Amino acid sequence: MNLSAHFTLKSNGKFPKVPACKFNRPQASGSIVTLGRMANDGRSTILRDNSLALAGPELKAGDTAPDFEVVDPNLQPVTLKDTGNKVRIFSVVPSLDTPVCDAQTKRFEDAAGQLDGIDIYTISMDLPFAQKRFAGTFGVDRVKMLSDHRTGSFGERYGTLIKDLRIESRAIFVIDEKNKIRHVEYVKEVADHPNYDAALAAAKSAT
Repeated sequence: MNLSAHFTLKSNGKFPKVPACKFNRPQASGSIVTLGRMANDGRSTILRDNSLALAGPELKAGDTAPDFEVVDPNLQPVTLKDTGNKVRIFSVVPSLDTPVCDAQTKRFEDAAGQLDGIDIYTISMDLPFAQKRFAGTFGVDRVKMLSDHRTGSFGERYGTLIKDLRIESRAIFVIDEKNKIRHVEYVKEVADHPNYDAALAAAKSAT
């Protein structure tokens, strides 16, 4: 699937029709959730004026950060506990192969050099190999890459999974040292940028 096509309006003004994905893949060993148990509470995001259903809850500042299981570029499982006890920014993007996601990751990479005691993670459904290639190509070494492709547990627990496209919606989460959420932004239009300044200010205030 060419994901870039979904972020560009077609010449006839219509959004390309995509068949719904079937979430019937088996649960990976040790994983927290399976996609077959996803609930839809009516939440949605917008992509080029088209409403797309989101799985999972809408988290808010003050909530306890849910656990999850993703994989790093070396295919090793990573849970919330594994991200440590520093202040963390989870920068969630649909795909690193699209311009806004590319820019979002590079924006946080630039900011990371000036942040003390704050870890930043990019989370997407991109395969770990693609994330590793992106990081190497663009010199992204401060922002850590995590892939939700295996189980989708981050997307389901954090309310960012677009079920029909099986990608993440755009969102930012700031988590403090006690795993409390200090800042949340669900970007309503997938193709828009998040509020970087608000996220960075929340992270700094949490240290």
